[in-house]
Amino acid sequence: MSPDVDLTALKPGRHALRDWLLALDCRLFEFAAARHWPAAEPILPRLSRSANHGLLWFATAGVIAAGRTPRARRAAVRGVASLALASATINTVGKRSVRRSRPVLDPVPAVRHLKRQPITTSFPSGHSASAAAFATGVAMESPAWGAVVAPVAFSVAMSRVYTGVHFPSDVLAGAALGAGAAFAARGLVPTRDRAALPARPRAEAPALPEGEGLVVVANTAAGSSDRVRALRAGLPRAEVVECLPEEVPDELEKAAARARVLGVCGGDGTVNAAAGTALRHRLPLAVLPGGTLNHFAYDLGVEDARALARAVQQGEAVRVDVGRFVCGEKQGVFVNTCSLGVYPELVRERDRWAHRIGSWPAGVLAALRVLRADRHPLEAEVGGRARPLWLLFAGNGTYHRMGLAPARRMDLADGQLDVRVVHGGRRPALRLLAAALAGPLTRSPAHAAVQVGRLRLAGVAPGTLLAYDGEVTEVEGEVTLEKVPEALAVYRPLPQRS
Repeated sequence: MSPDVDLTALKPGRHALRDWLLALDCRLFEFAAARHWPAAEPILPRLSRSANHGLLWFATAGVIAAGRTPRARRAAVRGVASLALASATINTVGKRSVRRSRPVLDPVPAVRHLKRQPITTSFPSGHSASAAAFATGVAMESPAWGAVVAPVAFSVAMSRVYTGVHFPSDVLAGAALGAGAAFAARGLVPTRDRAALPARPRAEAPALPEGEGLVVVANTAAGSSDRVRALRAGLPRAEVVECLPEEVPDELEKAAARARVLGVCGGDGTVNAAAGTALRHRLPLAVLPGGTLNHFAYDLGVEDARALARAVQQGEAVRVDVGRFVCGEKQGVFVNTCSLGVYPELVRERDRWAHRIGSWPAGVLAALRVLRADRHPLEAEVGGRARPLWLLFAGNGTYHRMGLAPARRMDLADGQLDVRVVHGGRRPALRLLAAALAGPLTRSPAHAAVQVGRLRLAGVAPGTLLAYDGEVTEVEGEVTLEKVPEALAVYRPLPQRS
């Protein structure tokens, strides 16, 4: 039995409050043990065991991520990251700071006992910390998924008292530490709403109630049918033209001739074509993510049809920069990235296999084939000096890492090209991997990064491949990369005024 404490015998002193709280904790534990919990017997012990080593939460994160929306994926990642931080804190600091013994199991019915009793100290509850950290982290990114996960997390925490392995105060302290870990993780890696794209420079764009005047060209090969249906539901008077990839350029030109606003749904290449068309016709652009990566739409803050519909109906838009490359009479624009060297070869190799095995497997296969091939680095003159390069990357705007998360742009109108190079030398695969892991500001003999408004390359060998937003072309001689500041008006939902 848990020790009985005679509350009337307590005398005033500095330990009186602590002793009173400990006595209350024991009484609450015994009260819970004596209560009959309908339907809990077949559920809570199993639920408690399923949360061992975080297995329940890893499985839940997989289910959430399978929703295939950016918000769901972010919620899953943040939940796991918060759990990891909470678990590390509890196991390295919490358990060693307060060496409290586990409750005596005598008052707990045997049917509730876990098959394997924990051997660590009791305070605080690691299961409760993990549950609270995961649920809080998920809710920070997706309140809807947070509402789904919260009852499960609460049940896991309560199961620790029900099975007799923790006092109530262990559970409360663990839950508080877990929630605190989620907030600490948010301090290190802000949620998207706390690291939102600046709502400037504002653009004049027409508000289109129910979407009248919007013509959207949708690439059917991008698997965008569900998003197109959602857009039609949100903007019933918008015109949607669905077409094959080879028909996209012609359909964009036709749409621009009759639209007040040009819309597009597809991957990076389709969005690139729409941006060029919108620039030529001086039309605002509405982008609905419909491809695999959707870098531009997501960095812009448009994640789904509902967000785009709100922006179009209310006329919420900003101006963004556009990148441009010029090589003799050949030129093109890019809203994401432009690169020379290994990456364009990877894009071309990926496109050869994508229609057979899918985009992601094709990307992995292409990387293996390109990096294993025997080749020479690109030779180009940069800043008046000839340099061998394995890769030259130019981003339309500065890319930032968010902790261990993939890089993203926080400002699409910063006037900068984010230029990164991997210098020529032995073992290109190792150099490229080191550059990818090192981050955007690292400088070393193998790789470097700089932000500029314009970059000129000379002495580019004939047949050199240049990739821009997933498209590939050949260049030679002199190649100029430059920014066109605030060239394009794009719809995006702006922060709500309080």
